[in-house]
Amino acid sequence: MCSTRATFRHSTAPPGGPPGDVAARHGGRPPAPSGRAATDGATGRGTAADAYDAGRPEVLGHDEGRPDHADVLGSGRGEGVGQRLDEVGTDPGVVDADVIAAVRAVLDRILAARLARARELDAVFAEDLAARVTDFTLRGGRRIRPRLLWWSLRACGGGTPAQVRAALHAGAAVELLQTCALVHDDLMDAATTRRGRPALHTAVARQYGDIPRGAARRLGDAAAVLAGDLALAWADDVMTDLLLDGDDLPPEAPARVRDIWRGTRTETIAGQYLDMQGQATGQPTPARALRAACLKSALYTVERPLALGAALAGADQEATQALCRAGRCAGVAFQLRDDLDDLFADPDVTGKPSGGDVREGKPTYLMALARARAAADGDSATLGVLDASLGRADLTETGLDRVRDVLTATGTRDLVQEKIERLRRQALRHLAAADPEPGPAATLRTLLTAITGTPGHAPEPAGGPPFTAALGAGGAEAVR
Repeated sequence: MCSTRATFRHSTAPPGGPPGDVAARHGGRPPAPSGRAATDGATGRGTAADAYDAGRPEVLGHDEGRPDHADVLGSGRGEGVGQRLDEVGTDPGVVDADVIAAVRAVLDRILAARLARARELDAVFAEDLAARVTDFTLRGGRRIRPRLLWWSLRACGGGTPAQVRAALHAGAAVELLQTCALVHDDLMDAATTRRGRPALHTAVARQYGDIPRGAARRLGDAAAVLAGDLALAWADDVMTDLLLDGDDLPPEAPARVRDIWRGTRTETIAGQYLDMQGQATGQPTPARALRAACLKSALYTVERPLALGAALAGADQEATQALCRAGRCAGVAFQLRDDLDDLFADPDVTGKPSGGDVREGKPTYLMALARARAAADGDSATLGVLDASLGRADLTETGLDRVRDVLTATGTRDLVQEKIERLRRQALRHLAAADPEPGPAATLRTLLTAITGTPGHAPEPAGGPPFTAALGAGGAEAVR
């Protein structure tokens, strides 16, 4: 099992959980407590949705991505959720049953307070920025990062009330950091939509359609910069509060979490810059493309959430390093799978148009490898197709087919697929080396397998929540 410090290692379970032998009989997960708050009548499985939904506000958007601010977390509407969190929100079995609902409940309460404060400052600021950040965050994707964080904590034996509370708040902070990254990313990529709705900068520009178009566009761009900054500020607020309230965590956990959080913020920005710099300058080497993928996706999406969970559990250095290696391998594989899916997956499955990376001239590993192989072989025809296609916003479907043909003919597609499979196997070996708790380990294996886009290699966790479609139909896009 992931080793933790003696004061946080129990022969019996931590408060809120069953003894170890009982947990083992439930696939490593504590049995759900009795009562409606934690029992799904159809399955008998505890559900966080039941435990957390009381008083949960719903966020309803109007056209053009503009929230209905009378319905977005109005003053006091998060109080019922807060009471339920205080009553049952530190029971690890309840969170095990539905991590997404548990994190959502924490976000509800946090964002209700932040939005109320914004309204006190200024109604326009609250409506144009704070409510949009709130709406965007609550409409988030599959919460893959908080789920990895949570199951890392559980795999390392964590589950005390203080650890549960800290993990859920850390997950909320990570989701706010994700909001910052996506809002800024959409602006830098000039994307007009996100998750089937207008991107934030587009929505604000349309809201002010009665002013000159250039002024409205500049306002939308500025709003996206400030909204992303606001989400990052709120994320830091949440993490700071967590660390200040960390007396009941393992002795070194607050310092470790602080260092991981510091690194995560800087790495995310570095990865985004390398992505933009590579797009602007063109023709990165395969090694440089992998470096950008590691910083932008592997660390931020998988490795750092796993590290946060391990730190909160008080896991030792050996177990933490094994989990981090597993996360890095799976995270790089995730990005490589996304590169392949951009050209070869069904757009109805990915949820985004095919060939976007090619048309935008993204410096992906797939393209860098194809170019490097063609140059080494003196394949001027392949180089000609790539040069004529990358960065062409008006590239036709026929042009995309030519790119697909050369990637297949040169063996580049197969090489990347083989690399993804190697990384998947390495990720699962590193996970096993961490010696995690059996039940949570099964869930982590399934999540890491889903992240790499290689379903069918990992078993469903016995007694656990359904992860057959762990990332949903959207595949890699659902992680964002």
